[in-house]
Amino acid sequence: MIRVGIVGGTGYTGVELLRILALHPDVAITIVTSRADAGKRVDELYPNLRGFVDAIFVEPSADALAGCDVVFFATPNGTVMRTAEALLARGVKVIDLSADFRLKNPDVWAHWYGEPHVSPQLLEEAVYGLPEVNRALIRSARLIACPGCYPTSVQLALLPLIEARAIRLDRIIADVKSGVSGAGRKAEIPMLMSETGESLKAYSVKGHRHWPEIKQGLDQAAGQDVGLTFVPHLIPMIRGIHATVYAELSAAHGDLQALFEERYRAEPFVDVLPAGSHPDTRNVRGVNRCQIAVHRPMDGNTVVILSVIDNLVKGAAGQAVQNMNLMFGLEETKGLRNIGLYP
Repeated sequence: MIRVGIVGGTGYTGVELLRILALHPDVAITIVTSRADAGKRVDELYPNLRGFVDAIFVEPSADALAGCDVVFFATPNGTVMRTAEALLARGVKVIDLSADFRLKNPDVWAHWYGEPHVSPQLLEEAVYGLPEVNRALIRSARLIACPGCYPTSVQLALLPLIEARAIRLDRIIADVKSGVSGAGRKAEIPMLMSETGESLKAYSVKGHRHWPEIKQGLDQAAGQDVGLTFVPHLIPMIRGIHATVYAELSAAHGDLQALFEERYRAEPFVDVLPAGSHPDTRNVRGVNRCQIAVHRPMDGNTVVILSVIDNLVKGAAGQAVQNMNLMFGLEETKGLRNIGLYP
């Protein structure tokens, strides 16, 4: 059994990890940490876990976590970079669901996250945990930087086109909408139901923290600098991300539907829908799956890719477990094969 620790078990991502890992046949949840709720039973805070998780929240410490084979960090940005090295030195693998190790350039990280990176020596080692790109590296990694939710949906939408040089790389637009759980589990006036209900708004149009992460991945796929405009929106639902991505086709683009189907044919968690489809976020609610549809409006020179994920699963906890399976030589889909909730 894989001895698992979860640091930051009281947020939405933490409880989603618990929900998935509680039913994983090769996992024993050995420690769940929370400073604010230390001493409480996990299922007291989250009654949906009654009968599945009998752990008690404890204070986080390197000594307590040293008995784990792998530790998931579902913590605010800036936490893991202060903790990872001590655990790695004790032979514990680390899967980070925050942004601490996603960006390779420490100066870029400092610019977007407002403080110096205190473990720049680990940035080169950290493997970006998008299995559809880095599966081989993930298998041998000891430190995984799980992608953000927006970056997952946008990169999966664009990878086939960029790899095939089917689009112009200087003018890509990603218009992406997220449910409110993407903002985390905290009491803030802008997140109240009376503030978000029956309303839709864009935010961080000038620049969002996920822009450099998306661009880093697209630049890597293209082997050159990519021009990207990324605009996130908040929509009045709890879970889900819908990315609508626009690009201009190059001269030799071929059959776009076949291109996507071939690129993702062997990917267990990417579902390319039939031509003409329009994916709903509800199709992937609660599951580790990305559904994609590709369109050419009016048979013109613009390609529109529609990409939907559950921000808490393929955009966070599910993808983290997918990475864990790869790191420990398990079947990649283990503990993750289920069906989206409908309606």
